[in-house]
Amino acid sequence: MPEILQPAPHPAGLLTGRNVLVIGAGTRPSHDPKAPVGNGRAIAVLAAREGASVACADVSPSAAAATAALVDEEGTRGITVVGDATGPGQSSSMVAEALRELGALDALVVNVGIGLGAGLADTSPQQWERVLSLNLGAPFLAAKYALPVLADGGSVVFVGSVAGLRAATNSPAYDSSKAGLFGLTRHVAKEGAPRGIRANLIVPGLIDTPMGREASAGRASRSASFARIPLGRQGTAWEVAEAVTFLLSERASYITGQSLVVDGGLNAV
Repeated sequence: MPEILQPAPHPAGLLTGRNVLVIGAGTRPSHDPKAPVGNGRAIAVLAAREGASVACADVSPSAAAATAALVDEEGTRGITVVGDATGPGQSSSMVAEALRELGALDALVVNVGIGLGAGLADTSPQQWERVLSLNLGAPFLAAKYALPVLADGGSVVFVGSVAGLRAATNSPAYDSSKAGLFGLTRHVAKEGAPRGIRANLIVPGLIDTPMGREASAGRASRSASFARIPLGRQGTAWEVAEAVTFLLSERASYITGQSLVVDGGLNAV
C-alpha cells in the first residue's frame, strides 16, 4: 500500500470517545506508488486521529480492511464492515454490524459516488438508475437505518460534489444525484433535530483523489478548470476530511441542515 499519511497538525481530540461509521471508507486501488488517498479513507483516518473508533465500510473487503488497519495505527479501534450500500438489506446490516462491534454509534459519514453516461443522448436508463441508486439511494438508506440508532446529539455528514450546484459534468445522472443530496440533508436534519442529531453536507470541488485523477484523464474540460480555481490548486482528501471532522465535532454543535463547500473558491469567483 502506498504511503498516504500526511504529517498531522496537533490533534485536538475533537472526537475522543466517539464511534463513527464511514460508508465508502476505502480508496480505489492504483498502480501509482504516489497515488493520493481518497476522501473516505482520509475521513476515517483523521477521525481516528481525533480520538474516534471507526467502522470502515466498503463494498471492497480489501479496501475496508486496509482503512481499518490505518485506523488501528492511530491508536483507536478500526472495524472492517463489508456491504453494498445500494441494497436495503446490506445497508441495514452494515449499520447493525457497526453498532454491535462498537457498542454505540455517534456519527455516520456517507462517502459514495460514481458518474456514468455522457449527455442525455448517451446516458442509458440503466446508467441513470445505477448512478442515482449509489449517489442518492445509498445515502438515503444509510440515514434511514442509522438515524434510529444514533446516539442523541450525534451527527450525520454526507459527501456531495460541486456538481450538485451547477451542471459541472457531462453526466446528467451525476449532477442530478448530487443536487438531490441537498434536499436529503435538509430532511435528515429535520428528523434528527428533536434528538439533537445534526445533518450536514460537504461539497468538495476538484479534489486530488484516485477517482478525481481518473475523471481528469478522461475529460479535458476538468483539467482546464484547474486554472480557474482562485486558490490556484486542487484540494486534497485531507482538506475534505478536516471539514467533515469539524462538522462531526461539538465545534459545529449549532450547525445543521447546511452545506459546506470545499472547492478553493471555484464556485464563488
